[in-house]
Amino acid sequence: MTRNVAGMAAGLILMVLLAAVVIQDASAQGSFNGLSGGMGNLSRLSKAKSRSISPENPTGEKGKGGMATEGTGARAARELGRGWKMSPSVDIKAGETYTAAEIKGSGAIQHIWMTPTGNWRHLILRIYWDGEETPSVESPAGDFFACGWGEYGQISSPAVCVNPHSGLNCYWEMPFRKSCRITMQDIGAEDVTVYFQIDYTLTDVPADAAYFHAQFRRVNPLREKDVVTILDGVKGWGQYVGTYIAWGVHNNGWWGEGEIKFYIDGDTDFPTINGTGTEDYFCGSYDFENGEKKGYQEFSTPYSGLAQVIRPDGFYNAQQRFGLYRWHIMDPVRFEKDLRVTIQALGWQSGGRYLPLKDDIATTAFWYQTEPHAPFPALPGKDELEIQ
Repeated sequence: MTRNVAGMAAGLILMVLLAAVVIQDASAQGSFNGLSGGMGNLSRLSKAKSRSISPENPTGEKGKGGMATEGTGARAARELGRGWKMSPSVDIKAGETYTAAEIKGSGAIQHIWMTPTGNWRHLILRIYWDGEETPSVESPAGDFFACGWGEYGQISSPAVCVNPHSGLNCYWEMPFRKSCRITMQDIGAEDVTVYFQIDYTLTDVPADAAYFHAQFRRVNPLREKDVVTILDGVKGWGQYVGTYIAWGVHNNGWWGEGEIKFYIDGDTDFPTINGTGTEDYFCGSYDFENGEKKGYQEFSTPYSGLAQVIRPDGFYNAQQRFGLYRWHIMDPVRFEKDLRVTIQALGWQSGGRYLPLKDDIATTAFWYQTEPHAPFPALPGKDELEIQ
């Protein structure tokens, strides 16, 4: 009898525990905010609202897509009428700034696709979070999408994909709490046409989610014995998540002996993180040579790549140019107060000595941090951005 009572009591306790789990699970349904997407969360239900801005739905409102009666496709659709690709793109006049997105509320940008005509260095992308006056993202469009030489170069990674012919895609998650504004400025001498789509979600943003930032810099040519500053003046709490470099060499020989350095939270003369060489930082080795030592081997992997090698053609394209990316998705560089990032430009000279180079180096740094952010250095002008 005592055993039966004990067994019944144990069974009752188990049923209560199981019921509590079921109740807890039921109450948790719908609590997933839809952020931090991926295969692990793909089956989870969420009350997050999917929205998308494009020339066919410039406000991103629910049920407002394909309503245009005029646009860049109106002539082609003249026999079909409204709803038949009337406004697939926008024209931006030389010198003008186009506001691509004005989003109110809390949520996150989850994907940006675009394909611009013209000079990709002369189309400036800017993103502003929560009504800030200075942008948290400021970069030429090509460099932001890790394609800084204005030519197609295949990239296959979780953060950025560049697909034929000029499909520029970004998957960096970019949370905001009050608003988001995205602009595109044509600083060139010719009008451009831009096809684009900005996919985002409206949802609650957790308190510990930082804001996405991207900053472009260029030095051409680098002065002798100078290091390349990738990022400086960052104040706040966050993590560094990526580097893209468009590297144009001005010398013969190997150019990638330089070390990257991360100065974290008060480091002065010496950094906390010190790399061993340029190709090492971009997760390659020994000059990126292929196994048969017949030249550079392009590669594109989830977290790093030598995505582009532009070789001399024996005519006007007289110098080698390289496009390299390194995403710190699995190994973000975390800082609590400040951050500075530099890389050396080093080759070889006679006698087995290093040679400080005077190359054309354009960098784009990607990081998350708390706001407010420190002011960015002034973006180079049109002529300083031009690819020579």
